[in-house]
Amino acid sequence: MGPMPLPANHPWHASATSESPLIRAYTGRPVGERRPVWFMRQAGRSLPEYKKVREGTGMLESCLTPELASEITLQPVRRHDVDAAIFYSDIVVPLKVAGVDVDIAPGIGPVVQRPIRTLADLDAVIRDVPGPEELAAISAGVALTVDGLGSTPLIGFAGAPFTVASYLVEGKPSRDLLHTKALMHSDPVLWDRLLGWVAEVSLAFLRAQVLAGASAIQLFDSWAGALSLADYSTFVAPYSARVLAGVADLGVPRVHFGTSTGELLAAMRDAGADVVGIDYRIPLDTGIERLGGHVPVQGNIDPALLFAPWPVLEAHVRDVVARGAAAPGHVVNLGHGVPPETDPTVLTRVVELVHSIAPEPAAAP
Repeated sequence: MGPMPLPANHPWHASATSESPLIRAYTGRPVGERRPVWFMRQAGRSLPEYKKVREGTGMLESCLTPELASEITLQPVRRHDVDAAIFYSDIVVPLKVAGVDVDIAPGIGPVVQRPIRTLADLDAVIRDVPGPEELAAISAGVALTVDGLGSTPLIGFAGAPFTVASYLVEGKPSRDLLHTKALMHSDPVLWDRLLGWVAEVSLAFLRAQVLAGASAIQLFDSWAGALSLADYSTFVAPYSARVLAGVADLGVPRVHFGTSTGELLAAMRDAGADVVGIDYRIPLDTGIERLGGHVPVQGNIDPALLFAPWPVLEAHVRDVVARGAAAPGHVVNLGHGVPPETDPTVLTRVVELVHSIAPEPAAAP
């Protein structure tokens, strides 16, 4: 089913973004003359203006300062002419808002001071789900951003429960997720309490963004690709489904994305996504086929090819666009985030190329 209609007094309902190329593609409608494109991690490390504006300010502090978060969110829209902004944040910001002792260590990433391995650990860390007062900085940042975007949509952001919980269990980034996967299988009571709480925190974070004017949401499951389909379906999908269902009444398109998730795409769709992001490890049309061919998709330029000679990158982008025609809607994006070493002029050139490729005509009824 597509997104539910919004209440008439909802900010998104009255805005110009509902007919934007991005939202039209997300909802499986013809996009008009402009093929939509944006980039995950488009705001931040690759931009010199980002480095300048963030001088002397920590990552989490910048996410929780409305004026600064809004400025950073708007920077790539001004520079690249992309068709969406994604709210500048981090996967662990909701944890910080909820009172968890977490920080982002340079060169490491999110670090949790008290990892959760037992019920006693959870009881020591868990807090009430943040309410409007605790989320006021997020709401203010989104409202400022929406005011600056005009008819360009803003995408709300949150980490999926499994990925966020993995930081709480591991204490820092981990590709193997040894403690997380062991806990998942060995302590179902703790796992349910932990994932249930994280799901409620992520949901509160997303709802605050949509209620402040975001036009869509994207749920990132960065580490889901470390799981088998059976483990994902049993231990993870129900909690992501809880988050996606929790924003259904707001009516905005819901995008679900994870890395290395080629074997999980149908399960991620079934968790309640309106749009599924496909990473660069499988051809886009293969992913579309695995989704049944009836779900709008997003992706999936290989970020590594941003560093290749232009003829190589151009051919790759054109191939991605051609493969995306198999879906009812396609938003061009990377198959992961913008690497920090990326030359911003390359991204601008990719946007110009995507916009120059005429969208496919609408199929005859």
